[in-house]
Amino acid sequence: MQILLEILDIVLTVVTWFIIIQIVLSWLVAFNVVSMQNDLVRQMVESLNRITEPLFRPVRKIMPDLGMIDLAPMVVLLVIMIVQRSIIPRLWVQFA
Repeated sequence: MQILLEILDIVLTVVTWFIIIQIVLSWLVAFNVVSMQNDLVRQMVESLNRITEPLFRPVRKIMPDLGMIDLAPMVVLLVIMIVQRSIIPRLWVQFA
């Protein structure tokens, strides 16, 4: 069971980094630091959207529409942090 908890922790860490990279990249695109005309940038944005959109969709359904402000990534990051810092350690102690 401890191996599964370690794998879960690693997966959550990777997903966290994907979300952070997507946030930063979206800001860079929004402020015209990088261009969506660039094939590499467009592929990265599309790939990250495909990875993270299934996580954001349920949160966006629950949260009110705030216009241009999307708080779904922050909510998902908060949930991941709660799982990593509260739930996984308690399960680790329980199954140790």
